[in-house]
Amino acid sequence: MLGRLGAAATLGAAVAVVTPSVQAETVAVDAAASEAPLAEVTVTATRLELLGTAATASEGVVTEEELQLLPAYRPGQLLETVPGLIVTLHSGEGKANQYLLRGYNLDHGTDLETYVDGMPINQPTHAHGQGYTDMNFLIPELADGLTYTKGTYYADVGDFGAVGSVHMSLLDRIPDEVSATLGMYGFQRVFGAGTQAVGNGRLLTAVEVQHYDGPFDTPDDQRKENFVMRYSEGDTHDGYSVTGMVYHGLWTNTTDIPVRAIDEGIVPDRFGSLDPSDGGRAWRASLSFNGYESLGDGELATSAFFIENQLHLINNFTHDLADPVHGDQEDQMENRHAMGGQAKYTLPVALGPFTNELQVGILTRYDLLHVGRNPSEDQVSLTEAQTGDDPSFINNDRVWLFAGAAYAQITTHWTSRFRSVLGFREDYQHGTDIDYDAALHETAGYTNGGTAQQQLPQPKASLIFTANDALEFYASIGRGFHSADLRGVNQDVSVDLGLPHTQLLSRQEGQEIGVRANPAPNIALTFAVFNLWQQSETIIDPDVGADSAGPPSRRYGFEVNLTYKINQYLEFYGSYSGDHTRFTQPFDDGTGHLGEYITDAPKATGSLTLYLTDLGPWSAGLSYRYLGNYPLSSGPCNDAAAVHDFPDVATSCANAPTAQGQVNGRGFGETNLDIHYAFPAHLTASVGIYNLFNVHADAAEFWYVDRLQNEIGSYPDGRADIHIHPLEPIMARFTLAKQF
Repeated sequence: MLGRLGAAATLGAAVAVVTPSVQAETVAVDAAASEAPLAEVTVTATRLELLGTAATASEGVVTEEELQLLPAYRPGQLLETVPGLIVTLHSGEGKANQYLLRGYNLDHGTDLETYVDGMPINQPTHAHGQGYTDMNFLIPELADGLTYTKGTYYADVGDFGAVGSVHMSLLDRIPDEVSATLGMYGFQRVFGAGTQAVGNGRLLTAVEVQHYDGPFDTPDDQRKENFVMRYSEGDTHDGYSVTGMVYHGLWTNTTDIPVRAIDEGIVPDRFGSLDPSDGGRAWRASLSFNGYESLGDGELATSAFFIENQLHLINNFTHDLADPVHGDQEDQMENRHAMGGQAKYTLPVALGPFTNELQVGILTRYDLLHVGRNPSEDQVSLTEAQTGDDPSFINNDRVWLFAGAAYAQITTHWTSRFRSVLGFREDYQHGTDIDYDAALHETAGYTNGGTAQQQLPQPKASLIFTANDALEFYASIGRGFHSADLRGVNQDVSVDLGLPHTQLLSRQEGQEIGVRANPAPNIALTFAVFNLWQQSETIIDPDVGADSAGPPSRRYGFEVNLTYKINQYLEFYGSYSGDHTRFTQPFDDGTGHLGEYITDAPKATGSLTLYLTDLGPWSAGLSYRYLGNYPLSSGPCNDAAAVHDFPDVATSCANAPTAQGQVNGRGFGETNLDIHYAFPAHLTASVGIYNLFNVHADAAEFWYVDRLQNEIGSYPDGRADIHIHPLEPIMARFTLAKQF
């Protein structure tokens, strides 16, 4: 591995210093900007600017400075700069993260619309999770800030965006530099980047190579390579960029394990594995375009993308429940090509005495994918004849998905203190699935094959009252949606979930009232109370590692955010969200438990962050992130549910292999620290210490049925248990970076 890192360092240095003559050209390109005085840029200033322009209290902007100073030990954690969003992991390091926000376990990205450089990252009808959002392709140093929204009130937010949306942009230029990082648990990373003048624009090139074992008994052995080339001209008013990205990853999965395996000594500790052959590999290549142009009196923004994704996730969740001979390892795989684009035009319009801003947009996306799941042993695929598995354990589908939308939104200033934002959006989706295993599935009474289509109108409205220059009130209402896995829509299985059938586009209705205040020039405060109803909750089925459409649900809660610019060096940011989450009808979670609790839905999330900037050579970020407790079962054990879920052994809860009462999971609080010191000659040293107080906690917990090898004869239906994936213990990383 060190040999590969050394080669990458040589390549990174070559990229960073491209040619000596290029330096002079780069300076010439940016001469006008460098001669202008530099204004102080702070997070506070950015948030203060939203008063008078925002549509709700639940939207915001995160600057590049905040992203770069946040102490994050994986790229997906950059999204934790969104207030109330927690990013964690329940398996190998190369896999997509778990996202939690506003009382939602968003699994791997469902209900969190995510864009990077104009490219949609969510993947519908995915092998592992609907809306799968893998951020491992992102090189953190290239992040150039992000914007976020929460709720169903924005016309330009579509599929997966009803709970939250994130749009991250990338830098057009970066100083020529190279850096190397070494850390605990086998962490090694080399990064190199540079910018050169080409024609009338700039060519940015960056490369990253990383290795990480983690604290696990079977090392994660994550190997990751990223390469980016980006050409840009102009700016975000008149200009364009073209970006190519390539990512490759290999890793071992330490999947969540049942607590009893630790208690009984089957694995040595909480960092152990019951199937060390679990693993994964991923490939992503993309080409994206973003253009900005002044057109008439308005601004036109366009984007287009092409993405290729390949993935194999190999996990053994239930161990020996389905197949006591070979085990229950499965290979979830897909090969996806996605392409599309969008255009948005913003125009000031005068209607009588009222000033307005009109925004209209269209977007389209087309996904072609081969998606499936096979039983495997030691990562070697098995046939159905070898395993005798349930037909639902095997999938092999060719899927075509089309999505298109059009929207319009008008902001009207009725008086100097009162404005409205009215929007309307129409989405249409169409999908066709060829089920190559239809003959097998029909023996169980279903097939994935078929065609589904649906369109959904979505009205949205916000009313804003500006009491004075430092205080603004909001009231919002709107409809949003998330799409469902096409395979599940086509199955239309006869399970009573409170729905006439599974919707392709599941409605979400939201309401919110909020306030944004600047009680002092250096303080920004937002407070919001929200409600969100879903036509169908996406159910995480951890014993098969997939999602399915569930019954309706409702959430309500509040969120408060505070930014305080203490002085010219220090800035404090805090966020807290309290949430009440329930199904609207009792739900059998498959473990003999019945109730209205939504499993893994956190009761609260929060964060506290302190930024130190420009204190001589020093800068730093200190953050505390908090995930509250959450239910693991949908309710207490129920006799009818126990008999249904354990038909071979249970006559009631008394003799069912499950807990009697409600089962709950424990959240955690984690403190992370990054410190940077700038030496002369453009040399910087950084130290990152993560889980600073060595908190003993679980990054994720689940409650489901599995069976261990020593239980095959005693538990024909398996046993329900808590399954955990540990939070990494305290770890440190040291970085040296050189700019040229």
